[in-house]
Amino acid sequence: MSLKDEMLAVAQGARQAARELARASTESKNRALLSMAKGLRKSEKSILTENERDVKGAKEKGLPEALVDRLLLNSSRIENMASGLEGVAALPDPVGETIKMWRRPNGLEIGKRRVPIGVIALIYEARPNVTADSSGLSLKSGNAIILRGGSEAIHSNLAIARVLSEEASRARLPQEAIQIVKTTDREAVRELLKLNEFIDLIIPRGGESLIKTVVEESTIPVIKHYKGICHTYVDEFADLDMAVKVSFNAKVQRPGVCNAMETLLVHQAIARDFLPTMIKKFQEAGVEVIGCPEVRKIAGSILIVPVKEATEKDWKTEYLDLVLSVKVVSSLKEAIEHIHKYGSNHSEAIITENYRAAKRFLDEVDAAAVYVNASTRFTDGGEFGLGAEIGISTEKIHARGPMGLEELCIYKYIIYGEGQIRQ
Repeated sequence: MSLKDEMLAVAQGARQAARELARASTESKNRALLSMAKGLRKSEKSILTENERDVKGAKEKGLPEALVDRLLLNSSRIENMASGLEGVAALPDPVGETIKMWRRPNGLEIGKRRVPIGVIALIYEARPNVTADSSGLSLKSGNAIILRGGSEAIHSNLAIARVLSEEASRARLPQEAIQIVKTTDREAVRELLKLNEFIDLIIPRGGESLIKTVVEESTIPVIKHYKGICHTYVDEFADLDMAVKVSFNAKVQRPGVCNAMETLLVHQAIARDFLPTMIKKFQEAGVEVIGCPEVRKIAGSILIVPVKEATEKDWKTEYLDLVLSVKVVSSLKEAIEHIHKYGSNHSEAIITENYRAAKRFLDEVDAAAVYVNASTRFTDGGEFGLGAEIGISTEKIHARGPMGLEELCIYKYIIYGEGQIRQ
């Protein structure tokens, strides 16, 4: 069978499975999710064995340490995948929910009801946990999913997807509801992107080049975010101890993910009190700090490791590593303007004790998630109480921010009449 025919067969199977899933009861979907969670725990040893192959290959290729960390599985991460599926099972089922209903003067009763999108193709890189999270969310929301992971995680993804698909089938849901593309040939992605007759939505998760390629070649609607250039702004009215704690977490806790801070903005009124402690803490953690002239002046005066000069390119860069751009700004207005110029509409934070500053930041910053006195690392479906996420959207369409169950549904209008005709 040619690759084109193989992808067509996968998509056709997913379409049929989606029709069956749309009719599935909440009880049957939850039963499948719980079975999938148990299956992951039982298969831990074999999954870790396959993951070792991927990690070894990544290291041999010299992939960045942050990327290897995203790829790595251990007992704790497998348990998180399993408990995530159980968390999704515990959430309310959005399918069939009537969002609102109203009566027209002519007696027609019109409602909006949540329904599954249908067939979703997820194209992603590195993180094997995405395989479990996305499959669980898709199944609970009544959608069939086609998974196409990156070559660096192929063995891990195949092992996880096999368990999930088999357990869903044992729970009497269609096995084709969860399918994974077994080849790493990039041509498979191109073939999937043409199958708009069977696939309803494409969600790419990965680097900017991957997402741009998908957007350019797809004949199917795409939900995406290109970059995660996230900022934390330390206001002149900030609690500096809080600012140190939050900023450090936003950069260092897991630097290789899209909600990690890439630029730190600091008000000039508190820069000399805040930056020496902050930069020292960052450098002790192995962070390379790149700064504007004022930051370099302050850093030089305290005789720590020299801070490199930031260029225009740095403000636009998603490092996904232990590298941080730092800039001193003259006002809240300048901070907001910097975010609007260089941000990616992902996640932005302000540290302040001033109500008006916080409110202005919340009102004026255009991003999928805007924080006051908290780390941008919380932009995550699990942390938002959505169970998990299939991706993060920075689009201005039906879904924005972490995409959970409701975001994997669309709606249709339902109309009840008594023989009304239009005059």
